[in-house]
Amino acid sequence: MTVSTHPVSSATRLAALAVCALAALTALTGCASLPENSSPQALGTINREPTPDGPPPPIENRDPDLLLRDFLAATADPSNRHLAARQFMTPAASTAWDDSVSTTIVERPDTLRESRSSDKATYVIRARKVAELAADGSYRAVEGPPLENKIEMSKVDGQWRIDELPDGVVMDEAAFAKSYRRYVLYFVDPTGTTLIPDLRWIAAPKNQLAARLLTLISSGTQPALAPVVRNELTAPVSVRGQITKANGDPDEVGVGLGGVRIDFAGASSLSPRDRELLAGQVVLTLAGAEVLGPYMLLADGKPLDDRFAATGWSVADVQQLSPAVQSQNRIGLHALRGGALAQVTETGVLNAPGYFGTVNNLQAAAISPDGQFVAAVAESGRPAPEPQRTLMVGSYGGTAFPIAEGGSISRPSWNSDGSAAWVVIDGEKVIRAVNDRATGTVSPQEVDISALKAAQADPMLRLPITELRISRTGVRAALIADGKVYVAVVERRPNGTYALTSPLAIAVGLSTRAVSLSWLTADAIMIAREGNIDPVSTVSIDGSELTSQISQNLTPPVQLVSASPQHQYVADSRAVLELTRNPDGGEPYWREVPGLGTSAVPVLPG
Repeated sequence: MTVSTHPVSSATRLAALAVCALAALTALTGCASLPENSSPQALGTINREPTPDGPPPPIENRDPDLLLRDFLAATADPSNRHLAARQFMTPAASTAWDDSVSTTIVERPDTLRESRSSDKATYVIRARKVAELAADGSYRAVEGPPLENKIEMSKVDGQWRIDELPDGVVMDEAAFAKSYRRYVLYFVDPTGTTLIPDLRWIAAPKNQLAARLLTLISSGTQPALAPVVRNELTAPVSVRGQITKANGDPDEVGVGLGGVRIDFAGASSLSPRDRELLAGQVVLTLAGAEVLGPYMLLADGKPLDDRFAATGWSVADVQQLSPAVQSQNRIGLHALRGGALAQVTETGVLNAPGYFGTVNNLQAAAISPDGQFVAAVAESGRPAPEPQRTLMVGSYGGTAFPIAEGGSISRPSWNSDGSAAWVVIDGEKVIRAVNDRATGTVSPQEVDISALKAAQADPMLRLPITELRISRTGVRAALIADGKVYVAVVERRPNGTYALTSPLAIAVGLSTRAVSLSWLTADAIMIAREGNIDPVSTVSIDGSELTSQISQNLTPPVQLVSASPQHQYVADSRAVLELTRNPDGGEPYWREVPGLGTSAVPVLPG
């Protein structure tokens, strides 16, 4: 394939569309917490003083199979090194059991009896694995062979107790959902302009939540993100002294409306911008966990910023750093209709000006978030075996130039700043069409995807890649490879090239192949898949909370999804539809977007 570089004339560019006023930030998502040390049991809480109310003891005279079910529910309480679960064991088994080895979440476990006498019993716990939970609270959806653990039981003082079991924690998914909660930690993107979400699942009482979350931030992000994010709450900056309410009261911090007071040692040496980023990490993390402000933030005993010395920080003071700001759609809905780009307005559907609105051979298109540039996949019109698709890039309302070609080219996806449009060529080559606004040129740059295909990847990603969407923060990419959904990390190398690394399989519970996806929020993705049953789903970027969306009014197959936090669209077999919230409080439903016809597909910026 021959790839060339072509200028995009500045004279052909249209001025950016007027930017709409930012919508109010969407509610931040809540989560969970960890302990003071790095050991896995720190996920729970360690009582510093004995309390009269411990976990409930096992039910007396319980049959061994029912006792095992109770045990699997009790393992979801991690406090005091899973004391609730250890009560179901003999003293020797409790001493020998190492709960720090692993944590596995399973679905509807079966307890199968192998043998039983008057005082001895052997059971096998068999269940489908749902996920693994790391010591730092990071969640990883899994698929593979079912879990099968052998459990030996004996009677102690007339009561059945577990006498021998494998190391590691196994918990029922339903019990996990009751005890653990998802929290979002925030770290700084490479440009220092927005914050990046890092999801954790942990269990902790509300009055320990602020301390737990700050401990997690100071411990750093998950390893996959470490090369691409910054952390202002790291050495030499640390939490100094005790976290209290805003008025200095050390009791029940984070409970109710008392606010939070935090002193950061070493923060006085930070620049004003880095202080603001530190405040953003802390405030958005705590606010998302429903630890309410005001947030009195200090640097070595003095106000972190004199502007907020009297009233403290609020979410509004750092909202410009929230990834929700990057998600705002400032240019409205467009669509491909009859092979041309069209704009959907309140009064009707109008073809876009310039090249992209006058041709009739476009198969896919993407508009930069500021509305100034378009990348589109056009039919080449050449007979096989010549390349059938051409990537065209140009200004909105102006001309366009061919940048790359191939037998197939995926739907383009723009960086949030419009600096590059990403595509996959022939299912196995990823390129960035780099848009140099200073020189008015666009040139292709190949992206290293060797880490995606590495044999050690678990599970190993298989080509072809049919969909690639860059997150609005630019740090992650969502992709479909061989019908499965993954999230990868976008790494910028010192030489200016890019790589996709650390693929994480998500939506592993889908029973049919994925065909399209779109970033819904900074930490959630919308997916369309083959089949008539539940064709649209959402899933968190860690693979948790895979949820089927309402299918009312859809006519499968669903071919494409395009989403933002405010608006979600699909193209099914008959129309473009928008997910509509019922103002009367009823279930949402899909409503046709008028004027587009049966062959149209929605186009949102990004």
